[in-house]
Amino acid sequence: MSSYCDAAPGHPLHGPYHDEEYGFPVADDARLFERLVLEISQAGLNWLLILQRRGSYRAAFEGFDIDRVAAYGPAEEARLLADPRIIRNRLKVQATIENARRMVEIRAAHGSFAAWLEAQHPRPKEDWVRLFRKTFRFTGPEITGEFLLSTGYLPGAHRPDCPVYARIAGLEPPWMRAGQPLPLS
Repeated sequence: MSSYCDAAPGHPLHGPYHDEEYGFPVADDARLFERLVLEISQAGLNWLLILQRRGSYRAAFEGFDIDRVAAYGPAEEARLLADPRIIRNRLKVQATIENARRMVEIRAAHGSFAAWLEAQHPRPKEDWVRLFRKTFRFTGPEITGEFLLSTGYLPGAHRPDCPVYARIAGLEPPWMRAGQPLPLS
């Protein structure tokens, strides 16, 4: 079975994402929000499509400014649902707006979304999934797992023999600080 570490290098979009972002620890709330929005948008679709539209998502959601997105009302929702540059799925758009509102609440209680994630860590994927389902909208096992893998909270983004793995290990991502084992498959 081929892994992302086999397929991504050298690809014009997958390559840079694999080499510079996927699995690297993220502490910036706007980048964390972006990653969650992109994972939600990808549900049922191809990741390449989302990477191709990433710039459009940044523009449509105002640089993933959590406060601005949280303030969106019916007019902004209608604008997003009419924007052909992004995935125009009503449930995904509504989840993005609602999740921004929930992140505002999280930041008020914890200082940042990143601090909230750190306060929840470590926990097994199943517990993360339960927490995300309770806290956010449109976050099932795949979306939650990929979000956490891509931001360094769960192990397994890269194989140990992938050159990127060593770079990430040098940054001590949350899963590594917690001593979580790599998944077997």
